[in-house]
Amino acid sequence: MPSANRTKDAIQIVADHISKTGLKPSDRLPTEHELMGALGIGRSTVREVMRHFQALGVVETRRGSGSFLRRSISAATVHLPLSFDPGPVRDGLLRTLDVRRGLEVEASMLAANRAERADIERMRETLEEMERVHLEKGTAGREDLAFHLSIYDATHNPLFGQLLEQMREAFELFFEKPFDRPDFARRSFPYHRELFDAIAGRDPAKAREKTLNILAIVEEDIKDMSQ
Repeated sequence: MPSANRTKDAIQIVADHISKTGLKPSDRLPTEHELMGALGIGRSTVREVMRHFQALGVVETRRGSGSFLRRSISAATVHLPLSFDPGPVRDGLLRTLDVRRGLEVEASMLAANRAERADIERMRETLEEMERVHLEKGTAGREDLAFHLSIYDATHNPLFGQLLEQMREAFELFFEKPFDRPDFARRSFPYHRELFDAIAGRDPAKAREKTLNILAIVEEDIKDMSQ
């Protein structure tokens, strides 16, 4: 998964390209391959940009048909950042954790109620990739983030994705070895499978419990590792 800064730059590049080509709402966007060739950016970066546009509601992806512009893209629609000065890493993580707790508890409960079969399969894929990388390397920050993003998607409420996009840099602090500790939040690893099982089993109360278990461990590690 590209870094926040690289994604931010790519968002502007793709937005400028779309604007210059004169595409209008309901027009089909260039394919991933076309954007990669025209702009010289990688596939993973193109996909992150499309996720950003989808979260903001300006792009719609239709299975088997491609991506379509829902409304015109401009600098105002692709950059709506919250003002956030995290300060020291410890303080930034704890402040963002307060927001994560509210968003992720609600998202996991909604996902347990609303997730469709395709959402569950996507969640399963991201979880299995997270488990594979974690067992191989002892840490899986990017894959962990992808799993949590799949839960947000399963709520079928685009506002969750929009809020996350505005706080992306702050959220990514959790998944980039804070305090230079690859073992950060490692104890939460088993709870991710239990969280998935709760969502797949349509049990919002248990999904809430497992989400809180994960975030409690995160909070403990922030406090312990920052001493």
